[in-house]
Amino acid sequence: MEWKRNMAYLQRSVWLQAGPFCVLAIACIMACASVRADQGMITPPVTMTSQQDLERTMATLHLQALRPGVDGMNKTAPNFQNNDESKAGPFSALPDPLILNNGKKVTSVRMWWKQRRKEIVEDFDRELYGRAPKHTPKVTWKVVSVTRGDDAGIPIITKVLDGHVDNATYPAIVVDISMTLTTPANATGPVPVILEFGFTRKFTPPAGFIMPPAPPGPTWQEQLLAKGWGWAIIDPTSFQADNGAGLTQGIIGLCNKGQPRGLEDWGTLRAWAWGADRAMDYFETDSSIDAKQVGIEGISRYGKATLLTMAYDQRFAIAFVGSSGEGGAKLWRRHWGEEEGNIASSGEYQWMCGNFLKYDGVLTPNDMPVDQHELIDLCAPRPVFISCGSPNVEGTWLDDHGMFMAAVAAGPVYRLLGKKDLSTDVMPAEQVGLLDGEIAWRQHSGGHTDGPNWPTFIEYASHYLHGPGGNP
Repeated sequence: MEWKRNMAYLQRSVWLQAGPFCVLAIACIMACASVRADQGMITPPVTMTSQQDLERTMATLHLQALRPGVDGMNKTAPNFQNNDESKAGPFSALPDPLILNNGKKVTSVRMWWKQRRKEIVEDFDRELYGRAPKHTPKVTWKVVSVTRGDDAGIPIITKVLDGHVDNATYPAIVVDISMTLTTPANATGPVPVILEFGFTRKFTPPAGFIMPPAPPGPTWQEQLLAKGWGWAIIDPTSFQADNGAGLTQGIIGLCNKGQPRGLEDWGTLRAWAWGADRAMDYFETDSSIDAKQVGIEGISRYGKATLLTMAYDQRFAIAFVGSSGEGGAKLWRRHWGEEEGNIASSGEYQWMCGNFLKYDGVLTPNDMPVDQHELIDLCAPRPVFISCGSPNVEGTWLDDHGMFMAAVAAGPVYRLLGKKDLSTDVMPAEQVGLLDGEIAWRQHSGGHTDGPNWPTFIEYASHYLHGPGGNP
């Protein structure tokens, strides 16, 4: 039977990677997966630690070792992150988004949409973020509660929403998408909405992590409401945990019926983007929302998910990509701050598909068929606002210059589609925005937060989003 073959393979894989010390752990995994003594019982999801699943994936790829990531904290460590621009590169040419795989140049809008864009999507699917299943279970949205209230003097309506994922094909895993939606109560028609990847429950930061202070003035929610727009928050971890142990649970585990991923199966970032897609499905049914004027925003790992969402779901009108770094808007071919070895570690590998590990093993990012400027290109011709903080406050881990370089390199596709890019390859000073085109850039002087850039983003977005009656 298939589940027995999977367990036998898992046992061989982890033994080869970690030796006899893993025998007891594998025995426990097999015992859990074998609880199907009575006919008709459902095989429970396979249970592994993140490290065990990482090693299983390495064995499938025949990788004996991965290059360790860099240290971003200890300046005396031999592998401390590079902060020397002369050593940062990129030192190899970036993939050309306007050259087909057969070497022919893309010379028309039709060639982009019919040929080249599909090639780039295929490369990202196969090598980096993984393939979302062609058919995922249906999501049924339920309005859990509706509350009328007041925020900064503006009457509001807040809905608590639950998106239940049909698990009839595998009842052992239950998945629900948690989301909240707030709109102005006195709106005269459907309103634009900005959807944030965030927390619908109280967020408790990890031990030792200091949250940056909130910027003075109104919150981003209050700023949107003052504009006559709405806001929503979707909790990505409500439907897919942010760890490798959770890959046999959540929406990924449900689609795989509790079995480990294949090498091209989607990672957590792609799953989070899927959740935002399902939120958009709901918005299209809510008469208080103008579903053609929905933006997406997130910071850090949620900034990565924001860019991925915008690239893959063309229904989103605009993106606010905050401090996304490696795996987000930063070029993989840059040797600065966080690198692919950090993403390939047991704490982050779940963001990507299994094939990604090759580029931290026998291959390097220089061997990737794509780079992140092309992920920005998949958003074209829609506007993308790329944001980050000051390296003096936020730190150098994210590589602000590497993100700016990706934004510059995305320009030719936007120009092909009749839109305006950054119009310069010179990175501006902090607090100076490049806001005249569909690729926008602004680096604020604060830390790891989107807060200081919200006013600028809202002003920028007003060129594309309009409230009831066409009012910005």
